[in-house]
Amino acid sequence: MGEDLKVGCCLTWGPCFDFQKRFFTGEVAEQSKYPYTLRYDVEVSGFGSHASGHLNLLNLKEQIYPGGESKDHWPTLGLNTLKWAKRQGAVCGPAHSSIGLTHTIGRLPDTPSKDGLNSIPNFFVPAYDGIGANEFVMDVTHNVPGPDGKPVPAVDFISTMNTERVAEWNMWYHVLNCGFRVAASGETDFPCMSGERVGIGRVYAKVDGRLTFDKWVRSIGAGRSYVSDGRCHLLDFQAHAIKTDRHVDVGVDGSELRLGRPGRVRLSTDGAALIDQVGYVLVELIVNGYPVASKSMKADGSIRKVEFEHQFEQSGWATIRVFPNAHTNPVYVVVGDKPVRGTVDSARWCLAGVEQCWKSKQPTYAADEQADAKAAYDHARRVYQQLIDEHPDNQRKR
Repeated sequence: MGEDLKVGCCLTWGPCFDFQKRFFTGEVAEQSKYPYTLRYDVEVSGFGSHASGHLNLLNLKEQIYPGGESKDHWPTLGLNTLKWAKRQGAVCGPAHSSIGLTHTIGRLPDTPSKDGLNSIPNFFVPAYDGIGANEFVMDVTHNVPGPDGKPVPAVDFISTMNTERVAEWNMWYHVLNCGFRVAASGETDFPCMSGERVGIGRVYAKVDGRLTFDKWVRSIGAGRSYVSDGRCHLLDFQAHAIKTDRHVDVGVDGSELRLGRPGRVRLSTDGAALIDQVGYVLVELIVNGYPVASKSMKADGSIRKVEFEHQFEQSGWATIRVFPNAHTNPVYVVVGDKPVRGTVDSARWCLAGVEQCWKSKQPTYAADEQADAKAAYDHARRVYQQLIDEHPDNQRKR
């Protein structure tokens, strides 16, 4: 593992910031030799907003937040850091996502027996007491100005494959169920989180033509990719409307397949696995967070077409996974122009998460950012509450 990886991100961070910053150019590193590409960017770790969750800031044009020449003046509110990074066109997301999400404070009421296979999703409310995808539950509700001033999502991806898998994917599933179109990216965070070797967690991105870092990172942000531990692969995920010629490749055209009315969709991937002492792996079709179909795939390294069909009565997101080894990014099947929504309990879980994250992280925000922080969390509360109030399940109860 770690074999023949083509793209690497060397991220400047707190303890080494003033030494490492000299290598940043805003371009690929001079040591790069096609097709092998290395680029220096930033992980907000050991400074700034790190206490509310480390952030990976990729494809930066400027590496130092305005107002200083090092790391001591950076914002303590992650959203403020994201606003600066997104304004320059960066692709951003949390690092080592499960840290702070594995300890729980209790279970969301009225959710017994609602956990999915392998406890994904589950409805235990995390303590939000770490440095992973913690503030993420608030940040994901925000749009911020992009390079042209037009609103763009504050967060592009959630890092996976590097920490506890259930907690990583559980957070991802819940925000997808709320309609936030966040991609998954793979991560090793060598040597801090995973010192064994580079590539324990990874992302495979599809690009057109000659590989460049810019194309690669844009595919990460668009979800034109899948995540893997290197032993299992799920290539070329597609969705086809069976009664029409409409189809979509993951990461292309917003990964969106539009249907005028409920209909049947074929979802396919080219799968392969080669895992020591494992004869077969279970390939699952996931719709709105729950497995709806599965097939067994021989784990002999051969590439095989894996296809499923599913009837979409309402809008939803769909992925294919092999737990815990690999996961596609989602396609979004939009039926009758209705928004993509999973279970209302996901919005309830996220709202409970905002409350707990505020309780845990509010003391970490500097005095001059407390007003910004309160406004940012209040916004997230309103968004999740509106999702709860407007959810079809609640509308039917009235």
